[in-house]
Amino acid sequence: MTEPTHEVGSSLVTIIRPHRGWAPIGLRELWAWRELTFFLVQRDLKVRYKQTAFGIAWALIQPLAMVLLFTLFLGRVSGIRPVDVPYPLFALAGLIPWTLFAQSIGASANSLIENSNLLTKVYFPRLLLPLAAAASHVVDFLIGLVLLAVASVVFGHVPGPTWLLLVPISLLGFLAAVGAGLWLAAINVQFRDVRYAVPFLVQVWFFATPIAYSSATLPDQIRPLFWLNPMTGVVEAFRAAVTSQPVDLASALAASVAVTLTLLVTGATYFRRVEGAFADVV
Repeated sequence: MTEPTHEVGSSLVTIIRPHRGWAPIGLRELWAWRELTFFLVQRDLKVRYKQTAFGIAWALIQPLAMVLLFTLFLGRVSGIRPVDVPYPLFALAGLIPWTLFAQSIGASANSLIENSNLLTKVYFPRLLLPLAAAASHVVDFLIGLVLLAVASVVFGHVPGPTWLLLVPISLLGFLAAVGAGLWLAAINVQFRDVRYAVPFLVQVWFFATPIAYSSATLPDQIRPLFWLNPMTGVVEAFRAAVTSQPVDLASALAASVAVTLTLLVTGATYFRRVEGAFADVV
């Protein structure tokens, strides 16, 4: 919380105090610091691919390797293999949004710890760190979309008007990652166990998301439980938009939107509630 600027002698002084109680999210302040967000995203991209042999090509290598493994071990299993869509395209269309989600959560969760020097020396909206960490993976996601478009053409599913739906669907998955990432980032400052728990959490979340399989193969009794996973609706809707298949996803998408909004609002609110102590304990 910043107070109005005061004149002390010949200098202007702005007093910064932590909020008491529950603090507002401060969207206007975030917008005012947008240039710092772009700088942090650019920095994260440079650090991630610095001194790597393949560089940004890893954004293509990783999903291709996973698709190859899925195709070899699961692509021939009846009940998992789709009937109307080639399995490599089916798996790739699930992996692209999932990769954005998983990488964004991991980066957001560790963003405060990895930027402890900034937290203790400079004032800026702390929300920028997990937001920028997650946003830096959007570049990899866009490269993955190019790979997906090429694969769609190769397998006979030429991108059509339904691909326009990928924009709001992808945004929904990204916001779900940010919401979960805000919770984990704030808790990680106090309990460093989170750093070790996040990879396990993401792995479990992966198997609970219909990436290598379709949610239609799940028993009707447990399918609504999978809808509580916000990525279920995101992945299924993403895949349907890529393959232009008419699928009834109203319930799954409605659940994804509800859970995502809950994660985002509660995560941002809790983050703002405890951020005043970050510099003291980080």
